[in-house]
Amino acid sequence: MATEGNLQAPTRHAIDWKNPGFYNEDAALQEMERIFDICHGCRRCVSLCGAFPLLFDLIDENKTMDVEGVDKKDYWKVVDQCYLCDLCYMTKCPYVPPHPWNVDFPHTMLRGKAIKFKKGGVGLGEKFLASTDVHGQLAGIPVVVQIANAVNQTKVARGLMEKTLGVDKDAWLPALATRKFRSHTPVSKNYPVRDGDKTPGKVAIFATCYINYNEPGIGHDLLKILDHNEVPYVLVEKEKCCGMPKLELGDLDGVDTHKQANIPVLAKYAREGYAILAAVPSCALMFKQELPLMYPDEADVQLVKEHMWDPFEYLMARKRDGLLKTEFSTPLGRISYQIPCHGRVQNIGKKTEEMLKMVPGTSVQTHERCSGHAGTFGVKKATHQQALKIGKPLFKAMANHKDGGLPDVISSDCPLGGHHIAQGFDVNNLGAPPQKHPLTLIRMAYGLE
Repeated sequence: MATEGNLQAPTRHAIDWKNPGFYNEDAALQEMERIFDICHGCRRCVSLCGAFPLLFDLIDENKTMDVEGVDKKDYWKVVDQCYLCDLCYMTKCPYVPPHPWNVDFPHTMLRGKAIKFKKGGVGLGEKFLASTDVHGQLAGIPVVVQIANAVNQTKVARGLMEKTLGVDKDAWLPALATRKFRSHTPVSKNYPVRDGDKTPGKVAIFATCYINYNEPGIGHDLLKILDHNEVPYVLVEKEKCCGMPKLELGDLDGVDTHKQANIPVLAKYAREGYAILAAVPSCALMFKQELPLMYPDEADVQLVKEHMWDPFEYLMARKRDGLLKTEFSTPLGRISYQIPCHGRVQNIGKKTEEMLKMVPGTSVQTHERCSGHAGTFGVKKATHQQALKIGKPLFKAMANHKDGGLPDVISSDCPLGGHHIAQGFDVNNLGAPPQKHPLTLIRMAYGLE
């Protein structure tokens, strides 16, 4: 097999999920076999996740030592190991479009997940874990939250969750917030709108489920940074989950339900000239990539795509416009920082690293390996230990700062990934530096309370 790769920038084909043929199992397995054969001849992605080592073991351990000798029933094991991080497509594979071999491993796995979901192959526990808006209904009710958080930390409750929901009893789980972000967001000051060459001068905040229900402090840190830089902001009037947890299950009809709720609202802000910011990389990626590929002909979806920003992508663009305050009063020390997978594949560069390095008295060591968390993958009984294994090289690297010894703080743009990294430090006895989100660090660097 020839191994000459594609030297052009990767392109993406639309996801033909509304076509009944998309759910044809025989056709999907045939496409998997074609792609698996190409992957077998390359093996560049062997270290990325569990899907590729499993695939190569299935090939190497059968009598033919070829893809044809693999039982197609085992293809589904490979599908289950893919958590749609997209790194193989965006950073590793030389055969992605426009290469004629047209390899799209993650979206082929997505097709498999969608078929499995349609066939009833996804359990109630997994469906519940992906229903983030349902979990969040308890957030903001102080007495209920206190009881729920306390109970969820007991061995009895965690054991029950493991049996009923498939949540590993030892996995880190986020607590519910006593006050939702959306319920106590301060009103922006009446700053004049200062548009830049690269940036809109006003911001609409898509809160995300996690910020709204679990760590509203990260959202408030973002608002304080915007306020300090005299950027007027509003909170998106209403929102549902971005749909990424449903996508990871293959529940494309569920994705559609969330899209129908979110896109009309967000498109209104886009038409009014707002930059739309989402502080969780997976949520931003959903609007920047996955929904536009699912709805390539819908103008509002494409409009929202063009107006969706990662917070640090926006802040560094403001700097290039000469509209960002760069006077920092508080050094941050030695930071071990991880770029999450769904941040890397947005192709925005290392914007968080760039801003952290602007802070005097701060040394940033950046890591690009996957943490292994990957949404629900990191908390499920079936995959929690594997998630820690995938992340172990990252944990060990982050524990040895380039300036010597443990870092003063560990950080990731993905809040869930950040906590998973902290747990990885703990279980591997690597020390216990504090874990803080990069937005929290920049708020601290500005000297803001």
